[in-house]
Amino acid sequence: MKTLILTLILFAFMTSITIFQFNNTSNLDNWQIVDDVVMGGKSNGNFQLNEDGRAVFSGDVSLENNGGFSSVQYTFDALDITNYKTVCIKLKGDGNNYQFRLKKDQSDYYSYKKEFNTNGDWQTIKLQLDSLQPTYRGRSLDIPNFNSNSIEQLTFLIANKKPQSFKLVLDKIWLE
Repeated sequence: MKTLILTLILFAFMTSITIFQFNNTSNLDNWQIVDDVVMGGKSNGNFQLNEDGRAVFSGDVSLENNGGFSSVQYTFDALDITNYKTVCIKLKGDGNNYQFRLKKDQSDYYSYKKEFNTNGDWQTIKLQLDSLQPTYRGRSLDIPNFNSNSIEQLTFLIANKKPQSFKLVLDKIWLE
């Protein structure tokens, strides 16, 4: 019986892979803010660790100068995701809607996105990888949904077509 329980516990741990776990010593060097200022807008986002060691993506979205988005992206070496179907994110939002985006190759001009809602409490958001839709500059593309065995970049983006302040606290991102 002990062997069965140990096997089940090991199996449970083997069915997920951590992409990023935030803590007080997390290195945020591969996380980069990309705001609409790249196109003349005036939004501004920040990304830093709080005293609890969680990452905080916060700032203000402005519609001035045809702006309207703020994002933070994480680029990493190709990660084999062959055996995983779901991306999971433990976070605490502010009631705003956000987008989660993936790129299978960081040099691709397009990404795959899925919107999610936050409710002000700690949540675990679970997004099926094959539900992520191809997009480029806010427009849907006529190609299949995400279907890759690897990823190299992920992004959190806020673009709700209105001026707003935002705060998204991130604890952990993993695949199941």
